[in-house]
This record gives sequence, C-alpha cells and structure tokens, in this order.
Amino acid sequence: MTTLPPPATELSADEARRLALRAQGFLGAPDRRAGVRGVLRHLGAVQLDTISVLARSHELIPYARLGAVGRRTVEDAYWKDTHAFEYWSHAACILPIEEWPHFAFRRRALRNRPHWNHDLPEGDYDRVIKQLRTEGPLTATDLGGAKKTSEWWDWSGTKVAVERALMYGEVVCVERRGWKRVYDLAERAIPAALLHDDLDDTECLRRLVRLAGQSLGVGTRADIADYHRLKAEQVDAVIADSGLVPVTVQGWGRPAWADPAALETPPRGRHRTTLLSPFDSLIWERARTERIFGFTHRLEAYVPKRKRVHGYFAMPVLAGGRIVGRVDPAREGRTLVAKQVTLDGRKAAPAVAQALVEAASWVDCTDVRVERVETPDLREPLVRELSLLLH
Repeated sequence: MTTLPPPATELSADEARRLALRAQGFLGAPDRRAGVRGVLRHLGAVQLDTISVLARSHELIPYARLGAVGRRTVEDAYWKDTHAFEYWSHAACILPIEEWPHFAFRRRALRNRPHWNHDLPEGDYDRVIKQLRTEGPLTATDLGGAKKTSEWWDWSGTKVAVERALMYGEVVCVERRGWKRVYDLAERAIPAALLHDDLDDTECLRRLVRLAGQSLGVGTRADIADYHRLKAEQVDAVIADSGLVPVTVQGWGRPAWADPAALETPPRGRHRTTLLSPFDSLIWERARTERIFGFTHRLEAYVPKRKRVHGYFAMPVLAGGRIVGRVDPAREGRTLVAKQVTLDGRKAAPAVAQALVEAASWVDCTDVRVERVETPDLREPLVRELSLLLH
C-alpha cells in the first residue's frame, strides 16, 4: 500500500454531505444547457435496471437533477451520435463514450477469465461476429434468439456469444430497443480515436478513482471503490497519484479523500426536491447513505411481498439536502398512486407533496392518490398539501 500524506483538511459531517450533494448535481443551479449528456458526464455512470414503475432508472437519474426532461430526449441524449456506451461499472451502466479506453483493464480481465456461468458452443462466437459485421446493428433475437427455453437464465449459444463479445469489447450495446440490447461491432460504434486498449491497468484505475472522487465529492476508500466496483487493493495502488486529497470527516471514523476542486468553493445554492431512484448514485451504496444522511435504504423489489417494509420500489424523497421520507409509487391510468408513504415528521409533508406532484406531471398524470401513510396522523397534512398543489 502506498504511504499517504496526512489529511490536510477536516470537514464536518454537514460539510461532507453538502459536498456530496453538489458533486451529484442536487445543490446549486443545474447546467440545463448541458442537459442529460451533462448529467452523464458529471456522474460518470448511470445505472440501468429492468424495473419500470414511474420510469426506468436511467430516466429517473436525469429527471431527479433537471426536472421534467422529456423521456425521448433522455434516450436520444444517451444513444444518438455515439455519446455513450453500456458496460459493467457499478453494475450495468451507461458510461460517457470518452471513458471507453479507461475500461481496458476490465476488458482484459474478462478476456482472461477462466470460468463462466454459461458454456460457449463452438463456432457461435465467430458466427455472431460475422453476422453483426454483415447485418448489424442487431438484437439477440435478430441474431437467432436469446434463450433456449423460457427460463430467464437458460441463454442460447447466440446470447452467450454476443454477451461474451460485449464483455471482451469486440461488441458494443449501441442502444436499448424495447429494453433489448442492440449490438454492433465496436470497430463501427466507437470513435476511432478511442478504440484502443493502450492504457495499462494503473492508468485506467487512476482515472476511474479520480472520476469516482469527483463524482462523490468526498468519500472513503470503500465509497470510491464501490463507484466503479473496483477492488480495495486497486484503489490503494493508485489513490496517492489520483489527484484526490486526503481529508478527515467528523463522525466517519475512517480515512477519506476529496476532490480538491470541490474543496476550493463552499457548496451553496438551491436544493433540489425530488423522488430518487433506488439506483441513483447519490444513494446506491447503503453504508454511505446511512453515514451521510442517517437513512437506511434497501430496495425491496426482490424481497418476498410479505416481508416488505416500505414497498416494492420505495423511492427516497430528497428535500433541503436531507432525505425526508419515501414513497412506493404506482400508476393507474393518469393517477400517480402513492401506495405507501413514510414521512420524517409533519414538516416533511410539503416537500413530499411537491415531489409527488412534479413526478406525476412528468409521467403525464393529472392526479395523485395516497393509499397508506406509515404514521396515520401524518396522512391528513400530506393530503392537504397535495390538494393545494393540484387544485
């Protein structure tokens, strides 16, 4: 492990929280001219997920920062004119196209991986590459089918081959069409100046650690490693040369690093009030979310219904730089249904109502209905605030 200099700056927990909010685009005026592409570059990664309640998570991420940006606008910003690519980062993520060279370390590791969950039938890989070269871009269905049976895990040889090629970097997902990946050859999809694996692992890791620190504002080693799912030892090997500076944060009880540019100007400005996707990079790491916001967040979509506490897709509500509640939403026609609501006291009602009404408008709903409030005494103030905003 590299010996690090002693921390030069001590931050209060509140200062660290505000640094994180600004770095994630929730404090200060949003850069509307840069739009969705600006959000993507600012965050460095936007997580994808199959769940769609109000919208899919990659749509909710720019909405949370910019407000009611059109959903077609979001898709075009990601995929039109080769501004992004999909790859494994924090999870399956949309990434800025200029970061393609910095994931060479992961492509190399995957090419050298000895064991896979699916066997690759002989000849399928070359056949898929040839078909994409002559007919692409294509979905797995276009290539011959994604599954052997109806079981979700029972991939066909075609699907195994094209996903392996995606991991190796020979194939790229150039868009999502009806949530299906559309594949094309990297040599066609990636700009020539970026289409290389020339950077060694150290240079790739140094860049991703620096980007993670900038996107977080301030973070522990675990925070920084988690952002692009690096190993702790990979972070340790490069963090001293990453450009991030060591700091201490009161109450964190562990070393931290900050973006030096973020430390130069105190974070100030208007706070965003919004619903957050559970996959938002502000809160996607549970330990960090608890440390910064004192808020325990758990996605319950994959928890048996009888064991859920807050609901299938409970969305935290951000207001005033704090998480003031959560809402499990649904849609019935043009009504946004708050199936279950948790409020952090009576004072949270106006903010939660505002977040619900704005989200309803964004998804073309004209009404909001509250079904259950965890603390029954808080139902009336929430419904009253909603009525004031809707009528």
